[in-house]
Amino acid sequence: MSDRAAQRAADRERRAQERIAAAEARTARRQEEREAGMRSREQAREARRTEEEQRRSARVEGRVEERDARPRRRASTGALARTGEARVERDVRGYTTNVDHARMVELARRGATVAGLATVFGVTEDAVRAVLAEAEDA
Repeated sequence: MSDRAAQRAADRERRAQERIAAAEARTARRQEEREAGMRSREQAREARRTEEEQRRSARVEGRVEERDARPRRRASTGALARTGEARVERDVRGYTTNVDHARMVELARRGATVAGLATVFGVTEDAVRAVLAEAEDA
């Protein structure tokens, strides 16, 4: 009976060592994958920096139009970038917008039209004019 118990203890110890070795191998593999990812991202950053520097130098030398020399915008990190699927348009017909008079005045100050404000806030143009007139009087 003691031989059997010793065999079970030895098997248990062997399995524990195998699990430890497998965990260490996974950890090492993940570390290598992370480092490879970091290297590839850094190479991509360096390529972008070089490309932007070339555009800047070309613009300074006058060889490229101003529009072409500007740095490109980075890709969005939204759903489209991750999955390749377009975002779903929501049905917002039942939504209501809070009519914030201060916001309406601020948007008008920035150049929003009376018709645009009326459409966005879901009120009449006369109501927008009244809010703006009230703000001017205050």
